[in-house]
Amino acid sequence: MVFMKYLSVIVFLLLPCVLFGQEKGDTQILKWPNGKKAAVSLTYDDGTLNQFHVALPIMESLGMKGTFYINTGEIPSSKYRAKFLGRQPEEILKESQSVPTDENNLFERASLIRFLDMPDAVSFHDRTGAAFEQGRKATAFQLIDEGLSQAVNMGAKNLTIPKIIDGPMIDWEEIRDYAARGHEFGVHTISHPRLAVLDEANLLFELEKCRDEIEMQLGREFLFSAECPFGTEDERVMEYALEMFPATRNRMPEEFLEEINRSGKFDLSKDYNKEYVQWQRGPLSGTSPELMRSWVDDILTRDDTWLVLVFHGIEGIGWEAIPEAVIKSYFEYIAEKEDIWVGTFAEVTKYMRQRMHTKVDYSLEEKKLKISLNSALDKFWYDQELTLMTLIPSDWNKVVLKYGSTEEVLSIHKNANGKYVTYGIPAEISKFSLDNR
Repeated sequence: MVFMKYLSVIVFLLLPCVLFGQEKGDTQILKWPNGKKAAVSLTYDDGTLNQFHVALPIMESLGMKGTFYINTGEIPSSKYRAKFLGRQPEEILKESQSVPTDENNLFERASLIRFLDMPDAVSFHDRTGAAFEQGRKATAFQLIDEGLSQAVNMGAKNLTIPKIIDGPMIDWEEIRDYAARGHEFGVHTISHPRLAVLDEANLLFELEKCRDEIEMQLGREFLFSAECPFGTEDERVMEYALEMFPATRNRMPEEFLEEINRSGKFDLSKDYNKEYVQWQRGPLSGTSPELMRSWVDDILTRDDTWLVLVFHGIEGIGWEAIPEAVIKSYFEYIAEKEDIWVGTFAEVTKYMRQRMHTKVDYSLEEKKLKISLNSALDKFWYDQELTLMTLIPSDWNKVVLKYGSTEEVLSIHKNANGKYVTYGIPAEISKFSLDNR
């Protein structure tokens, strides 16, 4: 007689292991691929030269892939360059002499000022954005008034494209080669503005044209994640960005995820009542190697943490540049930790979401276990192989994983719940079996 059991395991339960072990055939998707304890993503902002010519070769020598959020406007062969959209500068400047800056005109004026051909134009814009996001609106208004008054006094009516990136930029042919080798590239705007103080037309231009450039040069698959400059969490900006991209490093509002940004504090002993914790750290030129290594050690004290490292300058080029020797030693330290999965920002995000939004069904017969995975996630984006763990009957001594033309003999392990197997299932496979032979 064939003994049949049916059970559905909704893997987005906070404690899936409670069910595991009660039924032969119980199957769960492991929290991290291959049973790792934690994840690390190596992310870079701006696209400066030595991110690619120094850090990237070190990563590749260790089998690691990185995520590069690039400002596309200064890449030599890019189609889209930064520009101001709006009224004539002369009209805005004339108006500013009699109408003080306030909430009604701040965004238009802050959008313009960084393009004015005068000293400190970008500085006025950046400081205004910082003040605005810190809630110091009066200071933001004052800075714009000061900057526009300086422009009027200097007769600065002409516009110029702001130079943002330090040093030379690599071109798209080289970027395409790195992308083909498995590195992730994502939107970081055309010219690195303070998006929170741009008006709608200029804000959308910066995001959309950077997006369009990357899609044209690399393909739609490189539009999964983005990072809006200066780590902004401005609600208006996030509304636009989260509508445009499946994920942003700035914010990832998920019920299953606790977000701790670069200025936040992570309590290692705290139960955040979430399945995952994303912990962002931003090493600077003065950050000690000991502190950087401690972040790696800390995530291994838990099993739920994703450490997102944010780098800018490398080996003398870029903001807060970190020396090559420090980067090399640090990446080697991470690579030594066998319980850490190093994945791109997109890879880790996709794995977590696939796990949390996949339903596992199985039926157990005498010599065969049929398993199906069901998810409503968009197959175009969600392409990560999942690692599964299945409890098998105690009298099974040889287990073969089968799907399509694939047959793989699995190693059998044993724990307090009994015998089990672990295995990977490609994202495109929804039905497979484990056979007892």
